[in-house]
Amino acid sequence: MTAPTTFPATALPSAARIAQVLIAAIFLLLGGWALLAPANVIDLAIAQPFRDEGFLARFAVACFGAQAVLFGLMALAVGWSARGFLVFALLLLPFFGFNYWFHYEVPVLTSIGMLDFAGNVVMLACALVGWRSARIAERRA
Repeated sequence: MTAPTTFPATALPSAARIAQVLIAAIFLLLGGWALLAPANVIDLAIAQPFRDEGFLARFAVACFGAQAVLFGLMALAVGWSARGFLVFALLLLPFFGFNYWFHYEVPVLTSIGMLDFAGNVVMLACALVGWRSARIAERRA
């Protein structure tokens, strides 16, 4: 068994590269919002009974945003192999449980907070497109 082929970010097949850029864009957009406007995220995405507007809550949301921005930048800089796209898709699955639980069972997330769910759906679709495209390219290489 040979090791999976990896590609520099610019050498990925176009569908895989577009998928990866879209994944990065979601992390950069939502993460940037949390990093730059944590109080706004708390006001809009967290239901009133769970809302805490103290310093520590804003700090935690900003830290979460910084990590998302970091990942988004890495997603732009590193070319993923088919295996990378597949692992990313699998690692996204628990977040759907998180979104369900904290919107329907313990209603922490507002409908705006469910932008996280929408982002996860788009990223899962992108990861599957990227996986398929990169797998085809790796088989040809």
